[in-house]
Amino acid sequence: MARAVGIGYQNFEQLITKDVFYIDKTSFIREWWENNDEVTLIARPRRFGKTLNMSMLEQFLSINYADRGDLFEGLAIWEEEKYRKLQGTFPVIALSFANVKETSFDHVKSKIFQLFTNLYSQHDFLRHKNILTDKDREYWDRVSVNMSEGDASLALYQLSEYLYRYYHKKVMILLDEYDTPMQEAYVHGYWKELMSFVRGLFNAAFKTNPYLDRAVMTGITRVSRESVFSDLNNLTVVTSTSDLYADSFGFTEAEVYAALKEYGLEEQMPMVKQWYDGFAFGHQKEIYNPWSIVNYLKTGRFGPYWANTSSNRLAGKLIREGSKDIKLTIEGLLQGKSFRARIDEQIVYDQLDDDETAIWSLFLAGGYLKALNFEEYMTEFGEWVQEYELALTNFEVKVMFQNMIRTWFGTVKSDYNDFTKALIRGDVEEMNAYMNRIAENVFSSFDTGKKASGRTEPERFYHGFVLGLLVDLSDRYIITSNRESGFGRYDVQMEPRKETDNAVLIEFKVRDRKNETDLEATARKALAQIEEKDYAADLRQRGISKDKIRMYGFAFEGKTVLIRTVNHVYL
Repeated sequence: MARAVGIGYQNFEQLITKDVFYIDKTSFIREWWENNDEVTLIARPRRFGKTLNMSMLEQFLSINYADRGDLFEGLAIWEEEKYRKLQGTFPVIALSFANVKETSFDHVKSKIFQLFTNLYSQHDFLRHKNILTDKDREYWDRVSVNMSEGDASLALYQLSEYLYRYYHKKVMILLDEYDTPMQEAYVHGYWKELMSFVRGLFNAAFKTNPYLDRAVMTGITRVSRESVFSDLNNLTVVTSTSDLYADSFGFTEAEVYAALKEYGLEEQMPMVKQWYDGFAFGHQKEIYNPWSIVNYLKTGRFGPYWANTSSNRLAGKLIREGSKDIKLTIEGLLQGKSFRARIDEQIVYDQLDDDETAIWSLFLAGGYLKALNFEEYMTEFGEWVQEYELALTNFEVKVMFQNMIRTWFGTVKSDYNDFTKALIRGDVEEMNAYMNRIAENVFSSFDTGKKASGRTEPERFYHGFVLGLLVDLSDRYIITSNRESGFGRYDVQMEPRKETDNAVLIEFKVRDRKNETDLEATARKALAQIEEKDYAADLRQRGISKDKIRMYGFAFEGKTVLIRTVNHVYL
């Protein structure tokens, strides 16, 4: 009889005692123990079992679970006597930053300080033991949501010392989702303040802590050494390109097939692979995202389960506020294409505004992209570079991006739909009315943030607009942008999938006040460019007659739009 499928279990004890569906990942404990690294940072995409594995590790090591070997009976780690003797023999400090998602540095500090206060409350028995001096008790009593940054930076260090004095054993520190507050700091603009605090905290807890036996940190990204880990030369970093723990997070193809067979769903394996496969860690290929697999086993329905577990706010921000090239790359990815980019696994958050390498590196670490292949070479300046061929990870991620783009236009969906209908039938008067309302309401979603300028803002809006067309009209048109045709590069081309539909060419222009008297002149200039550069050449080669090609010139000035057309390219 198939086991019940439980959704959302992150506590190992609860999952085991309730005997719900579980794929044995306890071999991770053995591999980690035998590697004997002092501080290990493991970066994996969200919802890949990091929190469950950290709970498993805590309950295997912690003195608080000294009598709970029953949790591991029948699992891989319990096969060897030496590990059965190891279970429940260490003082463990376990905490998670998963819920530290705040809009300001002060609120982040309050949240982290509360976590430290909770830790000290859990170990309150130590305060009443004679292992603490009066000075120690004074520090203990200062640990609160109102403590100073200096006291907070020593909280893990001091608790380690107190536990060592009591148990006469060095401690294990387990920190789950260490980088969640860092991502929020980038999104909300308090990166530098947070880094100063976190650097001191990590240095005290993981570098200069003589009471530390070993530590494990998990997160989505490897934040750059310069930002956070500059003092930690005892850090072992495990990223998606590492072979360490390659099958410990996520499900292998064999594990997925066995799970489907248990529930009588093995015939669905090809569709499951299309939706949820695509991740790779080190040389371990064909890794499946476990959150979506478990949800599929529960419901028997395909859907973007993993993609819907978060707002994907950071990914959306980077696309909306990104350059034209970033938006064009996303367009290509949604059309099933790949691209090549340099990747640096050390994410530098404060470079995301300026460095596309950092953006694609973040998307790869976050699981949005997969590496089809890569090559490593040295530049003429003696720098080793890793260049990857990247594509969307799987169909689920594609659906996520499509839904994200639709959401951006959700506030004007009625106008947007009416606009596209007017565009297809050639009603320029209605197009102008709808497009001006869209620009007024959506323009701010595609601004460029701190570096915005009058000429760059519209450029980014236009390509956000193209993304919207791509999503909503892709079943009816093959939509491309910024491609060569004739003697230049058109802005947007819409090639109909049915012979009964017209093809469309669109050229965008921002009014040049020095050379154009008004928006009418700008729109006519855009139309003239389509003719002069013969942008219709590509469509003609595909057998589309000139009377089936519509041209539109879009003229922008601020949030005002003027659209003009001619019936076809050749008059």
